[in-house]
Amino acid sequence: MKRIFSDFSKLIKFRLTFLVVFSASISFLIGQKMQIGRGHIQTIDWGNWVILIVGGFLVTASANCFNEIIEKDLDKLMSRTKDRPMPAGRMTTGQGLVLGLLMAFLGTWLLGKLNLETGLLSVFSILLYAFLYTPLKAKSPIAVFVGAIPGALPTLIGYLAAFGSLRADMFLDIDYKIAIILFSIQFVWQFPHFWAIAWVLDDDYKKAGFRLLPTKKRDVASAAFTFISTLILIPVSLLPTFYHFGGYYVAGVSIVAGVAFSYFAFVMLRTLELKAARRVMFCSFIYLPVVQLALLFDFIAK
Repeated sequence: MKRIFSDFSKLIKFRLTFLVVFSASISFLIGQKMQIGRGHIQTIDWGNWVILIVGGFLVTASANCFNEIIEKDLDKLMSRTKDRPMPAGRMTTGQGLVLGLLMAFLGTWLLGKLNLETGLLSVFSILLYAFLYTPLKAKSPIAVFVGAIPGALPTLIGYLAAFGSLRADMFLDIDYKIAIILFSIQFVWQFPHFWAIAWVLDDDYKKAGFRLLPTKKRDVASAAFTFISTLILIPVSLLPTFYHFGGYYVAGVSIVAGVAFSYFAFVMLRTLELKAARRVMFCSFIYLPVVQLALLFDFIAK
């Protein structure tokens, strides 16, 4: 039984799936708080929140499952992935396909129960991640840009899910701005996040022919791209305060987190050391939930 749970966790990339669902959940709660403030609803609809969590988890898990089906032979070449259930031979591609399709249909159906737009976005996310980003990884560094789109879509999915039937009179101009800004923060964050991971795992990635660093190798230019992307993230993270739906507390947390992120990226640029890239990678794991939680707590405190 322990092996089954372990294999399923590897199949769906549990930690990545959890981070995606976490982002969608934060966006959902922010959208619900906006409606409470307008008097559209009295309290948070926790039933819809559970539907979002379960549906989002299944949709993300299915996309990761399809990703592993496509990359099964490449995963055999890398130390990091050769023990996944399909490359290790503990699961056939047919079994993986059936499981992936079941999770995709069930997850999309659940999200579609919230509103049609949420369901359609989930389908688009699966297709973009599994069938465009995945094959591009072995062809061009542009894959990071393509992958950043489905990686940021959970923020839009969560925010749209918060509006249930999504009547036009409920979705105001500020909601478009909030949804786009939440998407933008997560979109820009993924570049230093992906590139730091690609730097750390470059030797392993080369075994499978993956080309994810901006210049396809560990050099000053790739490190510079990573550093610049962290600098861009700072003004983007201040947009909630600029548009008056995030307070100065949010701005303060975003600046501190952004400066720390940029500092580690600058050390990576200056030294080009593997340990410096690891610090950028670990900082990226901390940065996003800290900034998102700061925004959520700011909404709750209002």
